[in-house]
Amino acid sequence: MEETFVPLRGIKNDLRGRLMCYKQDWTGGFKAGVRILAPTTYIFFASAIPVISFGEQLERNTDGVLTAVQTLASTALCGIIHSIIGGQPLLILGVAEPTVIMYTFMFNFVKDIPDLGRDLFLAWTGWVCVWTAGLLFLLSILGACSIINRFTRVAGELFGLLIAMLFMQQAIKGLVEEFRLPQHENPKLTEFIPSWRFANGMFALVLSFGLLFTALRSRKARSWRYGTGWLRSLIADYGVPLMVLVWTAVSYIPAGSVPKGIPRRLFSPNPWSPGAYENWTVIKDMLNVPVVYIIGAFIPATMIAVLYYFDHSVASQLAQQKEFNLRKPSCYHYDLLLLGFLTLLCGLIGIPPANGVIPQSPMHTKSLATLKQQLLRNRLVATARKSIRKNASLGQLYGNMQEAYQQMQTPLVYQEPSTRGLNELKESTVQAATCTGNIDAPIDETLFDIEKEIDDLLPVEVKEQRLSNLLQATMVGGCVAAMPILKKIPTSVLWGYFAFMAIESLPGNQFWERILLLFTAPSRRYKVLEQQHATFVETVPFKTIAIFTIFQTAYLLVCFGLTWIPIAGVMFPLMIMLLVPVRQYILPKFFKGAHLHDLDAAEYEEAPSLPFNLAAETELGHGASYAGDGEILDEVITRSRGEFRHTCSPKITSSTATPANDPRNLQSPRLSCSPRLSELKGERSPRASGKGSHSPRAGEPKPSNMGKSPLNPGSS
Repeated sequence: MEETFVPLRGIKNDLRGRLMCYKQDWTGGFKAGVRILAPTTYIFFASAIPVISFGEQLERNTDGVLTAVQTLASTALCGIIHSIIGGQPLLILGVAEPTVIMYTFMFNFVKDIPDLGRDLFLAWTGWVCVWTAGLLFLLSILGACSIINRFTRVAGELFGLLIAMLFMQQAIKGLVEEFRLPQHENPKLTEFIPSWRFANGMFALVLSFGLLFTALRSRKARSWRYGTGWLRSLIADYGVPLMVLVWTAVSYIPAGSVPKGIPRRLFSPNPWSPGAYENWTVIKDMLNVPVVYIIGAFIPATMIAVLYYFDHSVASQLAQQKEFNLRKPSCYHYDLLLLGFLTLLCGLIGIPPANGVIPQSPMHTKSLATLKQQLLRNRLVATARKSIRKNASLGQLYGNMQEAYQQMQTPLVYQEPSTRGLNELKESTVQAATCTGNIDAPIDETLFDIEKEIDDLLPVEVKEQRLSNLLQATMVGGCVAAMPILKKIPTSVLWGYFAFMAIESLPGNQFWERILLLFTAPSRRYKVLEQQHATFVETVPFKTIAIFTIFQTAYLLVCFGLTWIPIAGVMFPLMIMLLVPVRQYILPKFFKGAHLHDLDAAEYEEAPSLPFNLAAETELGHGASYAGDGEILDEVITRSRGEFRHTCSPKITSSTATPANDPRNLQSPRLSCSPRLSELKGERSPRASGKGSHSPRAGEPKPSNMGKSPLNPGSS
């Protein structure tokens, strides 16, 4: 995103970019067919269940003025509008915990004021929303979202982990409450005597942990050894909502032998109940609010505007991280402008506003990445099997799959066709093919395992479209009418789902991965390098990683502690925003620039891609000692956010001569050795020993002498 503070320029640029791909946003969704229902259903439950829980919390805190009906209506209304005319369709809108906290604070303030009281609460919050909308308009017009470029990984991932902690905290608090007497309930009722409260709590633990365990397992169903492929895919796509239904059914098993209120279930008025629709006409009461309180509404509006600006922008940023390889442009300025209109609309009809939410937004993008991988995988599997039946060589097979992959890419009208191709073949696969003695020989599935190899070839891509967002928001709206059915879900199932969402948001968070690395035994750290890993594992000393992670953890705990302070808790985004100057001016004084770049690469710090030998010469100087043949980092290229793209296997592409026609193109593989691999194994680093040879561990294939190293052209 271009940094611009010229009034309206950011909005203009956003609209120009998104309008060019607006048609493709819809056609891409419809072309996915029924498969679009899998991410839609997944994100629908991730959006609806927290909103229902927050609605119940609002009902308790506002004496029934606001309920789950209003939170569901707000989430559905804002979601539908955003999915149709919003800028970034991957962004999920919903009523979030900070909104609940703010509305609770405002209700406690209003209810004791004679001039306002409970009756004018929604009318006064309407004025708060008017002021909030005005401030959001001002921020979007002046290009305040340009500052989002300065939010690096340290801020985004810290905020994401904080939200995960808040979800886990809500799950734990909910389970503890299952053992206690609910507020405003008669303690003499059978289900509230101590023995039955204990029974309710124990049953809640079974339901919550049952849902958590089975939901996590079902998400990995594609890797199961049991069942047919279509069954595993079905469980992986729809397993989480299915588990909600299963454990809800389990809760009815002891129904005949326990009191009616065990286990406790959702409670919310039906949308047609008396008082459930009084808020819709709140606009007629807004003129009854005294002028002094209309002006005073600017104070909470300022807090909400800052909160929404940060929350909405960071949710959008996390939904379109560099790792997702999105092709369509961002739309921060216009989306903030639209959020102002949505906040104004919600205030005038007496419902709490919705904004971009975490972790639902990045979860939505991840689910669409899974969808795109499935569509590509099915096409490539069919192409590979067809090529094997025609006795194609490895190079011809790869070329055919590359061609099929490019045919699946939708060209964008405002961009050149995508130059991204498949990942390169694994070294072991190329070695197996060359070991047969003839690289032109036909290949079969004993050398090229289609089911496993294709997963490694596919790059990360996302099915960018609007349909899934529109469908999930519509389904959330349907929950308003389905409230009698939703009230059959036990509250303990909700707590289990909250814990599931917290855990589901952790993979891919490098802050979390560094925390795990700190607790990894020194003798086992080399295992990290044997899997996909971030750059810092190889390039940054462990002591530096530990200090940086401890600083980030301490900062996280401070932010988490703020959320426990009743009203100051809503201002925790200011602590996250404070990380911008901390990262830019303070951290460089304590960490080397190269180390900080790998641990927390900011977009504005990224340099053009460099081959390894040039990058190493720039960083280490002309007198640096380079690795020998035993430690070749073949074409290591820096990538955005400080990650590496390893291209160690020989390049076999359909754009060059096929190995069948030009055997020189199929070089034998060269094994790469990480600069810190020996260090993590407890051995002496090869880099420290100059050009000494590297002895592979037992069981490792030895590097072939065929082909020449780019770092040592004289080797053979």
